[in-house]
Amino acid sequence: MNKQLEMLIYKLINEQGLSLEEYEFLIKNRTIESARLLAEAAVKARKKIYGNTVFIRGLIEISNICKNDCFYCGIRRSNYSCQRYRLTCEEILECCKEGYGLGFRTFVLQDGEDSYYSDERLLPLLKDIKSLYPDCAVTLSLGERSRESYQKLFDAGADRYLLRHETAEEEHYLKLHPENMSYVNRMRCLKDLKEIGYQTGCGFMVGSPYQTNRQLAMDLKFIETFRPQMCGIGPFIPHRDTPFGNQPAGAVELTCYLLSVIRLIKPNILLPATTALGTLEETGREKGILSGANVVMPNLSPVSVREKYRLYDNKVSDGAESAQCVEELKKRMEAIGYTIITDRGDINKY
Repeated sequence: MNKQLEMLIYKLINEQGLSLEEYEFLIKNRTIESARLLAEAAVKARKKIYGNTVFIRGLIEISNICKNDCFYCGIRRSNYSCQRYRLTCEEILECCKEGYGLGFRTFVLQDGEDSYYSDERLLPLLKDIKSLYPDCAVTLSLGERSRESYQKLFDAGADRYLLRHETAEEEHYLKLHPENMSYVNRMRCLKDLKEIGYQTGCGFMVGSPYQTNRQLAMDLKFIETFRPQMCGIGPFIPHRDTPFGNQPAGAVELTCYLLSVIRLIKPNILLPATTALGTLEETGREKGILSGANVVMPNLSPVSVREKYRLYDNKVSDGAESAQCVEELKKRMEAIGYTIITDRGDINKY
């Protein structure tokens, strides 16, 4: 293996950070051997803090209605082939009830960006969830909102907030989004969330259109400096009814490589093995765990709507991706030496 590459890996392990140029070199010159070394180090770092445990989250996709028109997303506003739906607060509570019985202690409420879910609707819902399930955490992934809204939701009981930054370079951001969306506002939202006190999650797509190794390096540097509690990354997968429908998918191999790097940047980070990994490869989720991830998020949405929340083509929502098949997921994790635990799964200090 390239001596410089080996030195960078050991520097990352010891210092939990590299320069932008070093991150770029690490990505551009990756090899099978460097991937093995990074994965081994990442797993060791994760086991030191979390042991062989994997946290599960119950994902509830509450609506596929979206005001935005992101060029990569299957539920973008301009996709008139998308069959729209919206869950009522009563249906969301029913999902939580089922999930609690299945052993979930974190509920993740995710939508497009549906303005129906105003503060006036969400605040009573959050209070109901926290009242009924006081030992559970609530994660929101509801897009860009005002700081005032984020504060109200936090005060009502929301514990975590996931908002992918998508890319840490403004020029690249503009290539993935319409003119009315702002990189500056996205970063403002993330800053607000962290200052308010949420366990904050960012993230990006691997292999998105126009993406360069330099931009991936910028993503890693952003994670190093922003210090999120969570980070969700997954390979880009095209959707046929979007402007990027003919673009190639990202690679599972590179995604896992970057998962290992992120674990070493912040050893206690909550790092999901995403559905996109399991979509591209049957054992993609397991590969993510073996690269340093420690969270999985099976789908707890009503079965009748799962097919409609299709961010990309062939998105899996059954089998081990389904909350109702959590026993299958447990067996698959046990087969690679890991144990799913019933826990809120908060970030551990180290």
